[in-house]
Amino acid sequence: MKNFVAYNPVQLHFGKNVTDRLGAVASEYGNKVLLVYGRNSAKKYGYYQRITGDLAKANLEITEFSGIRPNPLASDVDRAVALAREKGIEVIVALGGGSVIDSAKIMSVCIPENLKAWDVMTGMAKPTKNIPLITVLTLAATGTEMNDAAVLQDFDAGAKRGLKNPLNFPKHSFLDPSFTATVSRDYTAYGIADLIAHSLEAFFGDSEVSLVDSFVADIIKDAMHWAPLVLDAPDNYEYRANIMLDATFALNGVTLYGRTMGDWGVHAIGHVLSLLYDIPHGATLSIAYPAWLKFMKKRIPERISKLGELLFGTSSPDVTIDELIKFFVFIKSPVNLTDVNIDNSKKAEILNQLIKNRASGMVHFLKKEDLEQIVNYMM
Repeated sequence: MKNFVAYNPVQLHFGKNVTDRLGAVASEYGNKVLLVYGRNSAKKYGYYQRITGDLAKANLEITEFSGIRPNPLASDVDRAVALAREKGIEVIVALGGGSVIDSAKIMSVCIPENLKAWDVMTGMAKPTKNIPLITVLTLAATGTEMNDAAVLQDFDAGAKRGLKNPLNFPKHSFLDPSFTATVSRDYTAYGIADLIAHSLEAFFGDSEVSLVDSFVADIIKDAMHWAPLVLDAPDNYEYRANIMLDATFALNGVTLYGRTMGDWGVHAIGHVLSLLYDIPHGATLSIAYPAWLKFMKKRIPERISKLGELLFGTSSPDVTIDELIKFFVFIKSPVNLTDVNIDNSKKAEILNQLIKNRASGMVHFLKKEDLEQIVNYMM
């Protein structure tokens, strides 16, 4: 077990109608609010109207920035930063899923010092302050609502990157499971794949911790239990609540107690697939994880066996991988590139982009020839 420091300052408000207090909480940080959201769903399903109503009750001045994409862009963040500085924004409210919240995190650290988003993501600019961020989650998947990580992509650079910084932590996050009831079946499945992938990235980190390994496995097993129920009855509050809590626990830091880092190699591969083909993030992970495990079973068979024992009652790496694939197939999340209409003609393009982006794990490093094998397994 590694030495570790546990820190999480986010105040989490979980349950029905918790956003009724949103205006009062936001007013503690300022009067001028930047409301950040995506394209159509927030208004279509009434969440926008509910949130603006909550803010209006507190007599807050609202400036809106909409149009954040599922794979968020640094250029959109830059436009929001310019607007926020023009309007003298004092607090950000992010209404949406991981892409909206990740974008808002980088807005938060760029606004005070007028930094460029991609400069922050690449480490060329080092933010020293932020403005308060409050999140309202509408998609259970990334866990970004309770951590200090954010991911953006930049088309000009041809890259998608993540950034961890304590300044990224939201002040408050509001999680009302009913806000996820309108998420499509596909994106519900992708969110479940995403939270499982986050749990696995921690499991394959730099230390084995018996208690935490069991907790990681319990998150995955719980998600596997609720998955068919929520997919069959998407309006069921309890089903949505359990998946939402699984997603938060999968990436709020507790799965890394006793480790100094997770691996994140599969995410590095998935980011390239999103960058090249605009595949939903969770879908890239259900494609990449089986391929990564097939490659890694010769390198870390005992660790995959431990995962199999905890999840499926088997010590066989092959059976473990097969069972995970069966689950992804069952929830209709893609498990290979053919499932998303990408054929062998794209192998060189994918490999070149993986090499360009230096896709690798933080614990289990990947060389060019390793990436080539993983690409073959994804086909």
